[in-house]
Amino acid sequence: MNRIEFFHYPWAEHPVSLLWGVRVDGRDLRAYAADATRELWRRELEGEFDDDEAELAETVRDQHDGLGVADFADRPAHFLTPADSAPLLGCSCGIWGCWPLLARITATPTTVTWSSFHQPHRPHWGELAIGPFTFERGAFEATSANPAVTSRRA
Repeated sequence: MNRIEFFHYPWAEHPVSLLWGVRVDGRDLRAYAADATRELWRRELEGEFDDDEAELAETVRDQHDGLGVADFADRPAHFLTPADSAPLLGCSCGIWGCWPLLARITATPTTVTWSSFHQPHRPHWGELAIGPFTFERGAFEATSANPAVTSRRA
């Protein structure tokens, strides 16, 4: 069983606006997305970062951000509501639909599972090598109902 932690943090572009952050097993979901897409980006952006591996790493790391708390304030259950393709992360520009990280959400009375992670704007990438993650539902509901608030992007 995986551990989940939800938190809110200020959006860098508009610090008074908070975003939903997610950690799975102590690791930010954005880091999982960066690892899963790094080589896909490298092939797609061939030649653009030949001499600057650090710039590619930063581009890949910053491709996603959390979902806006205001956009999802009335529905923390969004993260556990069964769906074939639900956004778990959004674009760093602040428009979550611009570059979302989508996943299948399945739930039972005792578990919540996120699987089949994908990028809808790159269907040729297929299913990304993230998860599946299965969480104990009670712990999931507790952390999503009362997320910690951090002063910076964690």
